[in-house]
Amino acid sequence: MTYGAPPIHEKNCARPAGRRLARAFTWGVLERLLEDERLIIESMSGTSAGAMNAAVLADGFEKGGAQGAREALARFWGAMAAAGTFSPYRSGPLNPLGPDWSPVARWWDWISQVFSPSQLNPFNFNPLREVLSQTIDFACVRHCQKIQLYVSATNVRTNSLRIFSGAELSVDVLLASACLPQLYPAVAIDGEYYWDGGYLGNPVLEPLVDGCTDFADIVLVQVDPFQRDDVPHTAQEIASRVNEVSFNASLMREIRAIASTTHLIAAGVVKDPRYKCVYFHRIAAEEMFRDLGARSKLDTHPVFLARLRDLGREAASSWLAEHFSDLGRRTTLDLSAWRPVTARAPARDERPGSSHSIDSN
Repeated sequence: MTYGAPPIHEKNCARPAGRRLARAFTWGVLERLLEDERLIIESMSGTSAGAMNAAVLADGFEKGGAQGAREALARFWGAMAAAGTFSPYRSGPLNPLGPDWSPVARWWDWISQVFSPSQLNPFNFNPLREVLSQTIDFACVRHCQKIQLYVSATNVRTNSLRIFSGAELSVDVLLASACLPQLYPAVAIDGEYYWDGGYLGNPVLEPLVDGCTDFADIVLVQVDPFQRDDVPHTAQEIASRVNEVSFNASLMREIRAIASTTHLIAAGVVKDPRYKCVYFHRIAAEEMFRDLGARSKLDTHPVFLARLRDLGREAASSWLAEHFSDLGRRTTLDLSAWRPVTARAPARDERPGSSHSIDSN
């Protein structure tokens, strides 16, 4: 989200299988921020479901401003709920205890680890394609003038990050950005094949920084926690945590590098006008998402999605009340927790076998 000139960055949550529906939290955050007339959204960078939220917002904003964007987000999530009516992960009469206890969901988790997407889905049926086609006007998105949109995807063959924007944006681009190889075959675009952009950029911040003038405020909308209190034990918990760690690695490195440059600018060491001060902020609800099981994040029940939306609105309201005055002035994200940890070198007298001598000369 931006104030004055800076851009918004919408961070993807880490767990690939669960982040689409957890993104309803981001829906609430964006809806609340759009209501604040002091804020200006200049650009958005998204990967996977984050890219979908960004595209929906950009489309609605181009046509009807902040109100149009809020209405577009509501339509998109309504369509997502309708498309997941028969999902094994949906809470309801068939899953009265929730999707984490669903035997069908557990069976599907197991079967998807044994067979590839091409084997399980030879005709590449993807209900998400229809939802995106019905809720996003891509002709409008490709020519947006009010908000710049950047979508990341991973090139399977070259192991490189591809950033799509402007006239390149399409349904296939969004599907490529959200393509999890455990669930869907790689998406072909212009003869190349792509997987989820989170593998290399979660998403990439560079175009946001390059597009700003004097400074930038980048707001991270965090859906999954970086830290967990317990060590995972089950196969599903381990897979989930591996994804959380790997999908956030590139983002954390990029933020540390950009923050270091800002520090050097503030100290007067870097005076090159090509480099700008970038301030990072975060809107999150870590405690709530720590308590959600992995399958719960795939729950498409309208009541559950509304709960996540309301939680996002509350988190955004709290952030605005506490940190709006910090925009354009300082970073409010605690970067100390993102620095590499090194072992403390033992003092001389703590080293094994060390001895002391006194030179009396």
